[in-house]
Amino acid sequence: MTSETSLAHAGAPIPSSRSRWNKVPEVTVYFWVIKVLCTIVGETAADLLNEKAGLGLTGVSLLMSALLAVVLVVQFRTKAYRAGVYWLAVALISVVGTLISDNLTDNLGVPLETSTAVFAIVLAIVFAVWYRRERTLSIHSIDTGRREAFYWLAVLFTFALGTAAGDLVSERMNLGYWLAAVLFALAIAAVGIAHFALGLDAVWSFWIAYILTRPLGASIGDYLSQPAGDGGLGLGTVVTSVLFLTVILGLVVFLSVTRKDVTEQRAVPAA
Repeated sequence: MTSETSLAHAGAPIPSSRSRWNKVPEVTVYFWVIKVLCTIVGETAADLLNEKAGLGLTGVSLLMSALLAVVLVVQFRTKAYRAGVYWLAVALISVVGTLISDNLTDNLGVPLETSTAVFAIVLAIVFAVWYRRERTLSIHSIDTGRREAFYWLAVLFTFALGTAAGDLVSERMNLGYWLAAVLFALAIAAVGIAHFALGLDAVWSFWIAYILTRPLGASIGDYLSQPAGDGGLGLGTVVTSVLFLTVILGLVVFLSVTRKDVTEQRAVPAA
């Protein structure tokens, strides 16, 4: 008689396993391209809505936050990563993160130095609590509701921090849009070199680069959309937003069909 049979005869449960699907995409070149495009749209769409919707900064913020809440409910209810739902949530959270920072600066008069420091502290607290509860910050293990909640909370504050820090650097150094974009691109490249050549931890490399892509995308978006007199190309927020939304849609459809960014499921012991 095998030990498993003995356990069964003794009335003990037989250990089993069940599958868990990661709720976020694999980190590939597609991930970073769409992430930067979402940050561009987050900047230009926030400006567009603020200019054209007639709701004011507060009204637009409430509207976009409500839409984000609806999409996140759908995202949490999915059993596995779905490219369309996931990237829609990222695009909306990019807009909301931008609006949070803009509200503090424009409506409440909070200095960028203060908002940058506050967002950095809040993000650090999210990471600390996340790690204390789950013992990992890896996006390769977003396979429970609690981990997913920590993940989206961290994403929100990376966008808010990236917005405030990017505006702070651009204003204080007076670089102009394209020089600011080059600066942030070089910073991301430095993180990549530190990871691949110097052994910087993969998780921290990912999150640092994730934060830096926000001001990179914002600088690119402002350079394309702002008037030539302000240092931009003058394409306008409508053209820029529609252009990059179209590219994002094309890439998401491609990934939905090919599933090139879907992580493998993993087996975990059943309770």
